[in-house]
Amino acid sequence: MLACIQFATVLDFLIVLPLGPQYMKVMRIGPGQFGLIVSSYAVSAGMAGIAAGFFLDYFDRKRALLALFAGFTLGTLFCALAQGYHLLVLSRALAGAFGGVTGALVLAIVGDAVPEARRGAAMGLVMSAFSVASIGGVPCGLYLAQLWSWHAPFFALAGLSLVILAMAAWLLPPMRGHLAHAREAHPAARVWAVWMERDHQMAFLFMAVLSCAGALIFPYIATYMVANTGMTQNQVPFIYLAGGTCTFVSMNLIGRWADRAGKPRIFWIMSCCAAAPIVLFTNLHRVPCVAGIAVTTLLMVCMSGRFVPAMAMVTASVKARYRGGFMSANSSVQQFSMGLAVYVSGQIMGQTPQGELTHFPVIGLLAILSTLGGIVLSRYLKPAVEDQPSPAVPIMAERG
Repeated sequence: MLACIQFATVLDFLIVLPLGPQYMKVMRIGPGQFGLIVSSYAVSAGMAGIAAGFFLDYFDRKRALLALFAGFTLGTLFCALAQGYHLLVLSRALAGAFGGVTGALVLAIVGDAVPEARRGAAMGLVMSAFSVASIGGVPCGLYLAQLWSWHAPFFALAGLSLVILAMAAWLLPPMRGHLAHAREAHPAARVWAVWMERDHQMAFLFMAVLSCAGALIFPYIATYMVANTGMTQNQVPFIYLAGGTCTFVSMNLIGRWADRAGKPRIFWIMSCCAAAPIVLFTNLHRVPCVAGIAVTTLLMVCMSGRFVPAMAMVTASVKARYRGGFMSANSSVQQFSMGLAVYVSGQIMGQTPQGELTHFPVIGLLAILSTLGGIVLSRYLKPAVEDQPSPAVPIMAERG
């Protein structure tokens, strides 16, 4: 059920990226303005995550998740109804305010419910929502956009989210184990404790640098492939179909591998492997479609492969009593850094009179520096020591 919810929030973010060429044509905007459509979601999610940190650990995880996902569904519907550039930016901000915190709460629940020894595999399963969204969601959304307009994918996603919301309300059990410590401190004191703990600060910095590497490149994959490599708009879905299929397999395998071989070690390996496809992709010119898809697929596999062990390490670095607020704050850090990275890359990029994007190798260099920075910072992460032994199974309230 968590994977289904994660699928909807990930698809809402992903579906905008390949629609970049269509937005730029229909709305007559440039790369920088398209970057604002993407970054408005991220910045809004970051602001909402900070606010949510004050109260997220004071509610049953199920009730909080349902409320946030309902707000996300409404925001997605507003995106479908938006007319014009400015209304779309505002609607993306509303969807991001709820969607970003929803994703953070999903990961907090995984941290609560799954023992550390199996958390890598669990993270791989939940985060494979990215792959499923790429395999099925993005191609279907692009097909709907070509058949009708860019509004159609958001209408479809809003309807699907409503179905998932109803299923989650019926199937998910209450989760209140974290509430045992919820009243021990004032909300402001808990937020202060989350942000001021040195180990938490290192985790926040680690996730910020990690998020920047992908956000510098991923929003512009479709636009770059169409403008610079000769790929047609009809071929764009194959990028996400191939990348999603491979990452669906790789993320689950990497999660299990990380549980066996050690999460830091696998993170370092995948981060080093990511440098090669970053250089290849950001220096692509006119290439056959198959070659372009091979490069983007390798890029997706390596970049997403870093996040599985990384998220397992980060969730292990915080005590269970702070995990909801921490993951909300962590989501804010990720979203702010992503929004900044998207904005910066949009400002660095230019366009030739023929429509090709320029200065993309510079963006690739920044992405590599961010990736290497993540390797250095990962060495400072360490597991939190719980006040008392954590139960081997999730603490859930009985139904009724």
